[in-house]
Amino acid sequence: QVQLVESGGGLVQAGGSLRLACEASGFDLEDYNIGWFRQAPGREREGVACSSRTDGSTYYRNSVKGRFTISRNSAENRVYLQMTSLKPEDTAVYYCAGDRRPKGVATLALSRYEYDYWGQGTQVTVSY
Repeated sequence: QVQLVESGGGLVQAGGSLRLACEASGFDLEDYNIGWFRQAPGREREGVACSSRTDGSTYYRNSVKGRFTISRNSAENRVYLQMTSLKPEDTAVYYCAGDRRPKGVATLALSRYEYDYWGQGTQVTVSY
């Protein structure tokens, strides 16, 4: 029943932009913390951004602050990740994840171990 599906990935040049979407079915995204994670070859899955269900707080990985923006569209039951000024090191499979438990600090909000529901990912490739 609970499903998360990512879309919007692709191939872009450094400095370009992409907008990723996470569409939820089987539940209301507003009842969940939603995080964006990424995993590059040979790397652990790392938190990129999170939108908290409790107070709307957002959390970002330091390396993407000022470049990435997470947002919710309640009417569409979607969460977006707007990525600008993309760098080759942003290349990874990007996943959205959901969890109902409170995420009041960045260390929890951006931890992959704190999320129960995951999408299948969308590939983002940034060329030089």
